[in-house]
Amino acid sequence: MERTVRSVAWERTDEWVGHSAGRIEATPGGWVFHGAEVLVAPEPSSCWFRVEVDEGWVTRCAEVLGVGTSGERRLLLRADRRWSRDGVRAPELDGCLDVDVAAAPLTNTLPIRRLLELPVGEAVTIPVAWVDVPELTVDRVEQTYRRLGPTDWEFRDPVHGPFRLSVDEDGLVLDYEGLARRVPPR
Repeated sequence: MERTVRSVAWERTDEWVGHSAGRIEATPGGWVFHGAEVLVAPEPSSCWFRVEVDEGWVTRCAEVLGVGTSGERRLLLRADRRWSRDGVRAPELDGCLDVDVAAAPLTNTLPIRRLLELPVGEAVTIPVAWVDVPELTVDRVEQTYRRLGPTDWEFRDPVHGPFRLSVDEDGLVLDYEGLARRVPPR
């Protein structure tokens, strides 16, 4: 990523109504991702998250706040190949390199940045800490990223199926098939 700060936004293209926004900032030894989502349907909810990654794009920690009809929830994940959730060891997440905040196109950037040298046609399956929003449950999910072209990827997991992603030169999602598309700045 050539720029030290990027801000981007997406609009939902699926049956839900909502928007996402994100900011990526270079820090000494890594990057910080800030993101927010507001969803109107199927019921109003929102989330805010902050993910710190090292210079190899591996997650160090993530903080997530979710607000929905069931109330407000907070989540703190710490990782160094040994994960904890809200200060309690979470060995089921050990080995995960990424946090994937549900329906947030910004967090797909993490594995894509690590996989930029993957040859076209090749695929890699990786374990991720998948955070459901707004409930903030965390599950270990095996996700597969297949490089389809210089800026095109297929992303798949066992629950939600395959999606095509197109990305810009920094690995930030432009179009997340069936979910969201980038809103251009005005």
